[in-house]
Amino acid sequence: MSNIGKVFTTPGHRALITYLTVGYPDIETTLKVVPVLESCGCDLIELGIPFSDPLADGTTIQQASYHSLSHGTTPAKCLEVAESLRGNTSIPIVFMTYYNPIHSYGVEAFCRECERVGVSGLIVPDLPPEEGADLEDMAKRHSVDVIYLLAPTSTEERVREVAARSRGFIYLVSLTGVTGARENLPSELEDFVRRVREHTTTPLCVGFGISTPEQARRVAQVADGVIIGSRLMQLLGEENPLPKVEAFASSLRSAISDGSRR
Repeated sequence: MSNIGKVFTTPGHRALITYLTVGYPDIETTLKVVPVLESCGCDLIELGIPFSDPLADGTTIQQASYHSLSHGTTPAKCLEVAESLRGNTSIPIVFMTYYNPIHSYGVEAFCRECERVGVSGLIVPDLPPEEGADLEDMAKRHSVDVIYLLAPTSTEERVREVAARSRGFIYLVSLTGVTGARENLPSELEDFVRRVREHTTTPLCVGFGISTPEQARRVAQVADGVIIGSRLMQLLGEENPLPKVEAFASSLRSAISDGSRR
């Protein structure tokens, strides 16, 4: 079983997964905030590799990526950050990136480096499964899970394909469109999760648009994990962000644990 898979082995436990753009607002903050999130009960960290054309990301993460890139953050620097974090955190680390940085780095070299520094998975929003065989093969050789995404508009054929090929967990996009905090989640979310659940025993984690403890509690009632990104990035852009991040993450952990008991 992979490091990611172990997150979901405790009966009744719902995973709290948090996203950070590496280098926002600076590398030092990234290195400081991950241990804080772990101490608050976060089960897995997504580190976003900033990219110049982040098609799946909303305004908040686009701005964070632009800021990080303008301050010199590269895939190589992100690997260094992951290696540093691996020395003082125990929860799995996953890279969320687009295919272009992986291709430019070299697929084999990138997967090899992920294994070396302790990155357990890759989420690549612009890589459909029908084009992902090469990355899957190389990632598997280096004990890295490739995690695919499904949207509410995914066909039954696509659901079956992703269910067969996604490793670690399946990333369920709660709504069509890009990332970003939303006031409300779609009413059909529960039906979407149940529809995918019919095709797989792989853990299902929901992201995009979740920004409050109440929304996280709702997701935890039907999914195996809750993914939070944009709201955390907003907090990191504020003055003295770490206490705010700690309070927010703690409230999420409490809400998710409460939701999973219902």
